[in-house]
Amino acid sequence: MIDKITFYQKKLRLSQSLIEIYHGIEFESKDQFVLKLLESLYIERQQRIIQRNLKAACFPMIKTLEEYSFAGIQFPERMGPDGLISLEFINRQENLILYGGVGTGKTHLSIALGVKAIENQKVVLFFTVHSLINRLVKAKEDDTYEKLMKKIAAADLIILDEWGYLPLHQDGARLLFEVVSLCYERKSVIITTNIEFSHWKNFLFDDKLTVAIIDRLIHHSHLLFYDRESYRKQHALIK
Repeated sequence: MIDKITFYQKKLRLSQSLIEIYHGIEFESKDQFVLKLLESLYIERQQRIIQRNLKAACFPMIKTLEEYSFAGIQFPERMGPDGLISLEFINRQENLILYGGVGTGKTHLSIALGVKAIENQKVVLFFTVHSLINRLVKAKEDDTYEKLMKKIAAADLIILDEWGYLPLHQDGARLLFEVVSLCYERKSVIITTNIEFSHWKNFLFDDKLTVAIIDRLIHHSHLLFYDRESYRKQHALIK
């Protein structure tokens, strides 16, 4: 019997743990058995998808919203912490701009929201702006640019960390504009930055591109302002 189950499990490409699940099910009727078996297989498959998408997102580390403090973060009138955590902004293809000093938890929040989005069957990609530009430049050279842009287009949420941390060359700024244009009104973007809008031209080096990028990003955006001390500074070993 086990051999036959294993045979059909492979033919139907069902979970390799089917036998283990099969033996662990308690039931009172055939219908209940089938329902519990299908539920168990579905849950396991969803967990595999989540793990695969977490890996594909390329987070530098995994962060969660558990015990994350929103103290010292100024929210816009249209959104509070509960609205943020609901991820409704992703369903509406709206953006988040997390603005504040270094070490205040902007990257942590962006990753935690990305992780939760993946747990809710969303596709997420994480980049630092510098790493994104490097990948786009290399893709241009390798003739894989369209493939990379299709990957970005398939995501529900794009996280761009360290916005303005390093200056961009003109070609890099143009490539960044192409990504922002691709995302505009089609998917959500989260940006973490410590650079105010009026200074963005200092790292984009093109007034027209700067205006075009700001226009597309802020049209459907929520600005969260971090008015608090650096977490790293608070907990530094050297005072």
